[in-house]
Formats: sequence, C-alpha cells, structure tokens
Amino acid sequence: MHSHLGPNRLTGERIRERLSLDACRDTSHAELPGVAPLAGATAEQAAVLLPLYCRDGAWHLIFIRRAVRLTDRHSGEVGFPGGRRQDTDRDSTATALREAQEEIGLAPEQVRVLGALPPLETASRFLVTPVVGEIPWPQPLWPDPREVSRIFSIPLAWLGTPDHHRLRAYPAPDHPQAREIAFFDQYDGELLWGVTARITLDFLGCLREP
Repeated sequence: MHSHLGPNRLTGERIRERLSLDACRDTSHAELPGVAPLAGATAEQAAVLLPLYCRDGAWHLIFIRRAVRLTDRHSGEVGFPGGRRQDTDRDSTATALREAQEEIGLAPEQVRVLGALPPLETASRFLVTPVVGEIPWPQPLWPDPREVSRIFSIPLAWLGTPDHHRLRAYPAPDHPQAREIAFFDQYDGELLWGVTARITLDFLGCLREP
C-alpha cells in the first residue's frame, strides 16, 4: 500500500475524492462477520473523528487512549475521539466534531471535513459513523483527563504496511464466542485492535487506487 500513500499522490483533495467513490462504499459494514443487521430495531447512533495531518510530506492519523474508568467498557483502549449522537447534533459530522472538541480540545473550525465511511455496526449494536477530517499541523491538542489519557499519531504508511496487521481469533480459537478481530502490531507502546482497527483498515481500503 505504500504506492498510494506517497506524498506526491495523496492530497486532501485526493482523499476527499476517494471517500466519495463507490469503491469506498464496499468497506465492511459490521464488526462481526455474519451478524444480521438490526432489521428495523432502533440502533444507538454514534460517530468518531479520524483526524489526519500531513507533516514533512507524510500523512499521520491521530488516535487516543481512553482513560481508565470502571464504567467504560472500552476503558484504557485505543480509539478515535467520538461518542454517542445527541439530540442537539444535526448529523454524524456534528457528533464527531463535538466529541473531538470535548475529548482532545480540537476546535471544529480547525477541521476540514473530507468525507465519511459507511456506518459500522459493532458487536455492542452501535452504528458508528467514521468521519474523516484534515487538520493543520502543528495543532495544540489537550486531552480531557476524564475521558482520554493520551493523544498520539501513527503514520499512514506504517498503518498501510500489510505485515503490521492481521486477523486473529478472539478471545481464543477454542472460545465458544470466538470471532476474527483485526489487530495491529504495537506502535509506540500502543495496541490498535477491534473496532478502531477495523475502521482504520476500511479507511485505508478507500485510499487504494482502483
């Protein structure tokens, strides 16, 4: 995947174009293969922001490590800034931008929205819309300690290297609820896996040249 991530080929406009193509709509729509759609049931709507920046000709994707909280089922995990949609949010983009401002101090006016991936249905029956946005760099960011313990970034070129990620049976191959989950190698001490890894791979898939 290195060929389409080079600084001479990948621009903000090119990312916007790729997100708008039908090829991007062919990404995974469910975290768990074979899980039936919600079939009209009311889903819990949510959105996350995939903040991108370009530094020295190389693109980077920003992640967060969630704060350790007993009430958070994803406590301590790597993710994107985001959360549940509120009644005051006009759409998923508004949800993603609001959550990013609350969690990492990213002002909405600093985000150039490039598009969105199809909503992903999670095992917990959330419908998560990933919104992709470009931000200027350097950019002052600060975590809300109640929700975020660390903000960090990973180069797209590293994420796009096939040897750095794989599918693995989780929790274990012989577990009665075992399913294939995406895992990345550790980067800077952080482990990217599960829904966040699936969204990352879907996004990288959108960037592939036809």
